Amino acid sequence: MKKTILIAVAVLALAGLGGGIWYFLKSKPPTGGNQDQNSAAVAAGKELANNKCSGTGPGMLTALPMNFGDFSMILPYGGMIDNHVTPIDHQYYSPTVFNSPRDTYPVYAMADARLVDIQPRDTDRGREYRMVFSMTCTFLYYYDLVTSLAPDIKTVYDKNKNSQGYVQDLDIQVKSGQEIGRIGGQTLDFAVWDTTKPLTGFVNPESYRSESWKIYTADPLDYAAADIREKMLAKYIRTAEPRSGKIDYDIDGRLIGNWFLEGTNGYAGSAEETAMGSYARGHLSIAPDQIDPTAFIASFGDYQGRPRQISLSRTSPNPSDVAVETELVKYNLFNWQWREDNGRDWDRFSFPSVLPLTLYNEGFRSEGCVLFQLVEDRKLKMETFPGKNCSGIGSFTSGAKFYER
Repeated sequence: MKKTILIAVAVLALAGLGGGIWYFLKSKPPTGGNQDQNSAAVAAGKELANNKCSGTGPGMLTALPMNFGDFSMILPYGGMIDNHVTPIDHQYYSPTVFNSPRDTYPVYAMADARLVDIQPRDTDRGREYRMVFSMTCTFLYYYDLVTSLAPDIKTVYDKNKNSQGYVQDLDIQVKSGQEIGRIGGQTLDFAVWDTTKPLTGFVNPESYRSESWKIYTADPLDYAAADIREKMLAKYIRTAEPRSGKIDYDIDGRLIGNWFLEGTNGYAGSAEETAMGSYARGHLSIAPDQIDPTAFIASFGDYQGRPRQISLSRTSPNPSDVAVETELVKYNLFNWQWREDNGRDWDRFSFPSVLPLTLYNEGFRSEGCVLFQLVEDRKLKMETFPGKNCSGIGSFTSGAKFYER
């Protein structure tokens, strides 16, 4: 479940909070402008908070999730890593000593809030926890990969959990800076959700109903107290705006963004794929690199039978410009590295010595060729040719597949 991107980062198929919110919103079509928008935002937040919330509006993050010296860097939203085929909807706080023992570093609440959900996950490394905190009914944040719970929280959790380790009715008040758990030997996932500001860069938000929080992913810097914002920025390795990263790159009628294999139920994946633990097999993304957005990554849910991320040649057409009238386009695929501004390769484990980082793929062996053609604004034809150069590929074969938004 865990792969190394830059570092060993989690590759998780997070359990979806369900599609109930989507049914609710679709069953009550908007009729009253801002009033209905506000009602929809509250309904979405209550679903994410398991109805354990009060009030509306944004919250203020007044503490870091880890001690400043305990993490070396913050990886931005938008990475594409192994089974995380589409741009990732959380940041990663990377421990200063990455290969530390479990439970080495304390993790803290970032604000006064209500801890409303703890979801356990058993891995080959041991148990991990996903934790959701509501500040209001429209503003929440969450952690994942916490390796142990703080004693006071564990007491409540153990008392109320069912046989599968889930708590049906959790509601624990936490204070900003309160220790809520510990972590070690892996990153800490973190993101904030603002249901009043759904992302506008997904052509079809309903494709993501299995992870209903995704479209509310928000920039933590917009909600951090000035001193906390300054400390976050000091550990950010992305220098491009938005500094926190980005996950929604769709442009209607263009190649750029996320696609899903026809008939596989959008982000959720087909029932067959999900049963086999490969919900992302039908995912495809052509999106900017999370650190250097001047370069593009082709992220495949199925490249020779496994998920794979490969960079596009910088001399190829910009995916933002590829439309139906462009017809067939070819991209040679390359592995890549990030280079520090001093000309040295980044080691991927520590904060870069000189920013910015630039993605380069010159000199890497070609990994293959991919053909794309938009046959309709929201229908894409795609075929990969592993190990082959595009100069020797003329057209699609019977192995081509069709994707939709």
